[in-house]
Amino acid sequence: MKVVPEISRRSITRLISEGKRVDGRSFDERRDIFIEPNVISKAEGSARVKLGDTQVIVGVKPSIGEPFADTPDVGVLMTNCELLPMAAPEFEPGPPSPESIELARVVDRGIRESQLVDLEKLCIEEGKKVWMLFIDIHVIDYDGNLFDAANLAVMAALMNTKLPIASYVDDEVVLDEENFMELPVRDKLALSTFVKIGDGMVLDPSLDEEEILDARITIGVTDKGNNICSMQKGGDVPLTRDEILDAVHMAFTTKDDLLRYLN
Repeated sequence: MKVVPEISRRSITRLISEGKRVDGRSFDERRDIFIEPNVISKAEGSARVKLGDTQVIVGVKPSIGEPFADTPDVGVLMTNCELLPMAAPEFEPGPPSPESIELARVVDRGIRESQLVDLEKLCIEEGKKVWMLFIDIHVIDYDGNLFDAANLAVMAALMNTKLPIASYVDDEVVLDEENFMELPVRDKLALSTFVKIGDGMVLDPSLDEEEILDARITIGVTDKGNNICSMQKGGDVPLTRDEILDAVHMAFTTKDDLLRYLN
């Protein structure tokens, strides 16, 4: 282990044991959040999110295609992630890394399991043509907690996505480029990531905290139904039942404060 990370580990762990954090936040406090919608002119929906010094841009690009055979009346949604080398020294160009795959899957799972988007309303002609939504996540600056930042950016992008009115005539899809429908988003999803450091559990970890975490858990909570729709565990150390329940409780109690940025 390098000397500097070990020094950081001891310092941060000591602060956590004293009920403090390096940046002065409380254990259940997020960093400053900034959301800017419609940042990509060529995308039907887009948003930029800053969570502290972590910055993510998301674009939503729809196209028309054939539905899956087992869901002939349901639209298709796909989520991809790119960790740009400019965002952090450890990000490299090339095939998707395990980190980018995990990030895309965690965000995608939250959208699907929360039934955030009414995919049935994206059906143009059952068994033949549906809208396909391609969600692209681009990490611009990395300073910890990509899960929550990416989810916020995806939510904001989906909420301002508009699709041209589509009809199916003579075995062809006809698009009305002058009239648009808003994407059928029927709920909001609050994704909350916690890390365990020593005996403490903190919300919205910074990069310094992520680098020395013992365990991580990300919890997805819906707005309207107040349901847990997804969880993701990371790190080598197991979490106790009480630690998980405490994280779940904190995810619910801080949900409204997070989702107000999407209003």
